[in-house]
Amino acid sequence: MTTWRPALGRAVALRHDRVRGTDLLVLPERVVVLNSQAADVLRLCDGQRDVDEIVDELATRFPDAPVATEVPAFLDRVREEGWLR
Repeated sequence: MTTWRPALGRAVALRHDRVRGTDLLVLPERVVVLNSQAADVLRLCDGQRDVDEIVDELATRFPDAPVATEVPAFLDRVREEGWLR
């Protein structure tokens, strides 16, 4: 079981740009445009759920998607970037 409970970094904010109709990850001196799948994952990174709970939630929402393998790998990459703690 994975006990890491991912949360956005202290200087990181998830925002929705209504004009462009897209989600953004706002960082110091940088903005990352997210696809809808990435935004769905990051919205669940609230520091309360562990990785297994995030995967379970997404597997329920998207039963045909390979979330069990892709979501933990995505979270690891985002964590390496310093966007998650």
